[in-house]
Amino acid sequence: MLFTFGNPPAAVHVLILVIIAHGVQGHDNNLGCFCLILWHSGLLNPSTLCGLPFLVSYHPDLIRGTNLGRNIKEYTFFSYDVNEALHLSERERHTFIDCLMKIEEELQHSIDRMSKRLIATNIELLLNYCLRFYERQFITRQNANRDILNRFEALLDYYFTGDNALQKGLPTVKYCAGELCLSSNYFGDLIKRETGKTALEWIQDKIVGMAKERLLLPSNTISQIAYSLGFQYPQHFTRVFKKVTGMTPNEYRGGNRQ
Repeated sequence: MLFTFGNPPAAVHVLILVIIAHGVQGHDNNLGCFCLILWHSGLLNPSTLCGLPFLVSYHPDLIRGTNLGRNIKEYTFFSYDVNEALHLSERERHTFIDCLMKIEEELQHSIDRMSKRLIATNIELLLNYCLRFYERQFITRQNANRDILNRFEALLDYYFTGDNALQKGLPTVKYCAGELCLSSNYFGDLIKRETGKTALEWIQDKIVGMAKERLLLPSNTISQIAYSLGFQYPQHFTRVFKKVTGMTPNEYRGGNRQ
């Protein structure tokens, strides 16, 4: 996750919370580190914090057993790409810096039984503000988001043209995000905010809608429809169809006979 409130400079400064990580962006339990890449310049101080990158890194043991540790997967923005950076307003920047200053203040304090809790709580506060700022950014980019949604719909229309689905299988969220030049998490969060549905649900609704049209033709068998839509097994098609509509393909076909 990147934050921008200045131009990227040449030098890099690193703020270490507990241990130096391995240069991984995101949350990686395999490497035992958690990293948040931001921009700041020089010393951590509100008057100079504006341009250079720094790294907030800590061992997962720091948040294990804390509220932050239990909810860490909610912060999906750690898997966003660089082009999906969070752009902070001046007011948001001050809030962000204030959180960082509180973390640094606690780091300078002598270690006691409250140290771990207070550091984890302040990091959680910082990340919750990031969630709020991303919510604002999604709202202020509604026109761009609607364009992405339209492109997503067009992508699905094209995907199910001809024998594409038969040859390639079902379209995945990762595939659609890649075709739209977005990370899977950012794409999924955007679709959820714009439609109230997950990207997978949107894809399944599209597939079921097309299946309904094909079920109206008696010459199409259930297996033919399933394979033509990219399903490897007709049983999988039946499960998805029933999950969305509440009835099996055969029940739907029987209820819509002329």
